[in-house]
Amino acid sequence: MADGEAIRRLLSADAVRERAHEMLALALEGKVDGWRVDLGRLGDAAELTARVTRDNYPSLDIPFHARWRHFVAGAPDLPEAWPERGRAAFDLVILSVLLDAGTGPGWSYLDPVTEQRFARSEGLAVASQRMIESGALAADAKSLAGLASDTLARGFRVRPGNPLAGLEGRAALLRRLGEQALARPDLFAIADEPRPGGLFDALVARAEGGRLPAPAILELLLEALGPIWADRLTVAGLPLGDCWRHPALHRDDASDGLVPLHKLSQWLSYSLIEPLEWSGIEVTDIDGLTGLAEYRNGGLFIDSGVLVLSDPEDLARTHDVSDPLIVAWRAMTVALLDLMAPKVRDLLGVGEAEFPLARMLEGGSWAAGRRLAAERRPGGGPPLNILSDGTVF
Repeated sequence: MADGEAIRRLLSADAVRERAHEMLALALEGKVDGWRVDLGRLGDAAELTARVTRDNYPSLDIPFHARWRHFVAGAPDLPEAWPERGRAAFDLVILSVLLDAGTGPGWSYLDPVTEQRFARSEGLAVASQRMIESGALAADAKSLAGLASDTLARGFRVRPGNPLAGLEGRAALLRRLGEQALARPDLFAIADEPRPGGLFDALVARAEGGRLPAPAILELLLEALGPIWADRLTVAGLPLGDCWRHPALHRDDASDGLVPLHKLSQWLSYSLIEPLEWSGIEVTDIDGLTGLAEYRNGGLFIDSGVLVLSDPEDLARTHDVSDPLIVAWRAMTVALLDLMAPKVRDLLGVGEAEFPLARMLEGGSWAAGRRLAAERRPGGGPPLNILSDGTVF
């Protein structure tokens, strides 16, 4: 396989799934440093996930795992007319998802509209919603390219007693998004001025007969957003985004040792399905996307004993997001979600067609991971301490 082709293949959900399962298989053989895997405990994780799903959705009428679930302070204000409604929905979700990374334990947001206080992902969602609705965070490309960190700090109510992890990283990411939208009018400005919501028109144009496979959403996002990720791998001229090196995975080409995860882009892909469906596009092959390699799902498997650190002292250490220990954890999380899904379906008495992975994540595994974290650690943080710039965790 030519180097360029091998690298381009990493920009897909298929590659994420393939290499995640390979990582898990190697770990089961004892070939991944730092980790042991106890699949005998996977049933415990599945039982908790099924129980939490029943608690959260007694009728099992479960929406997809998407950013829309986090706008808990009321429905966002969107235009009535299409396609402007679709572009505005994309603006809101793209900006809000890109701002959605770990907040740290000390941050919360007091919503001036409802006078309710929100923390973590819900707080970031509501804060970003209010900034966009008020015009404090403009969605046009030129404004984003010139975004000041202070603007986000004010919108997120950051102050000494209310610190937000990765604030500058978030602002820099949105600035690069604005620059990329200006540089790629063929993707971001097909029918309007350059803006994140221009990707709505790009995806509608790629639908065939009113149908669009979910992995095609991810592929467009990886093409459109690839250059916005700072200090990430670029191989054969292609920016790889959320893709990292691990010594256990081997290939005889330029993709040797590379582990694609694309967590934020897949989270965004799930979150764009609903606006597309509102516009009449049927999104197919939802399970073509993968589970999300983040600390709630990953924490579920550590806290339930499926993934066991070889050195317990690693729980107290601080790790860079690029450390092989973290790369392996994230990859195995993706594979374990695939293995757990049939067990959860059996426990709930539902089939794969009615309960795709996107519903288990929402129902689900993410909430189960959060519940275990709250039981085990003050503040409910992740089981591992990870250095991140606010664009991965």
